[in-house]
Amino acid sequence: MGEALKKIFEIRIPGPVIGLILLLVTLILLKRVRTKSVNNLKKEIADTSTYILRYLSFLFVPIGVGVVMHFSYLENNLSKVLVIVFVSTILTICISAFLMEKINKRINKK
Repeated sequence: MGEALKKIFEIRIPGPVIGLILLLVTLILLKRVRTKSVNNLKKEIADTSTYILRYLSFLFVPIGVGVVMHFSYLENNLSKVLVIVFVSTILTICISAFLMEKINKRINKK
């Protein structure tokens, strides 16, 4: 779905990111709806998520292959790559902590 929207509207955001945003919006909207079909959909999403997480390690195989294929590039630009990885890791941790704090405050208000 995300890839299709990307191609139709010529968006520069990666298709999987668009798909995840659509899933998030759908789940937020469905949270307010209480019907049998919505509950079945939620169960199917939970089951699918569990299945995907069980095999998550296999999703890293293409990354490993890509690193091996482009090893010479990494050798030439090791310092840049390490800086990018370090900065992106720190940003991810900070943003995740910030969002988790906001979510916890919102949950505790209820």
